[in-house]
Amino acid sequence: MSVNTVSARCLAAAAIAAAVVGTVALPASAADHPHQDRAKVEISAVQYDAPGRNDRSARSLNKEWVELTNTTRHEVNLDGWTLSDERGETYTFRHYRLAPRATVRIHTGEGRDTRTDLFQDRHREVWDNYSDTATLRNDHRRFVDDESWGHRHDRHGRDDRHDRHDRDGHHHGGRD
Repeated sequence: MSVNTVSARCLAAAAIAAAVVGTVALPASAADHPHQDRAKVEISAVQYDAPGRNDRSARSLNKEWVELTNTTRHEVNLDGWTLSDERGETYTFRHYRLAPRATVRIHTGEGRDTRTDLFQDRHREVWDNYSDTATLRNDHRRFVDDESWGHRHDRHGRDDRHDRHDRDGHHHGGRD
């Protein structure tokens, strides 16, 4: 065996060893810079069919709502985020921060905003009682979460219902 062959083999072995060591070292260096929790806000419940008589009164409209829950340990700034229905009716959050592990209820009608309740100040229903989709987008218009209800069929003609209701008629997230 010539010296060049031995040198070539040694160089190849050294290159492979360096590649393996470099690959193994990547997770350790990544661990030195912990990745922050990404904001996770989800639609946790929907009351799309207000109980009682639908007379477009503030009382009736405020019984129609969507709940959002912050599932992280960090406050999430919802300023500029939107909540919309399939027709494009959109509510835009203004100057609101959702506390860690907190839930906020967004009512359709009029009222005074608080830490736990926000109001769209609308004079008619937003959410269709039979089928609709509530879609949450962040301030960059990127999809965050959605919740659908009613009878739908996917492109294969199968029933695509994945809604879950409690005994009071509230719709809860959850996909089977």
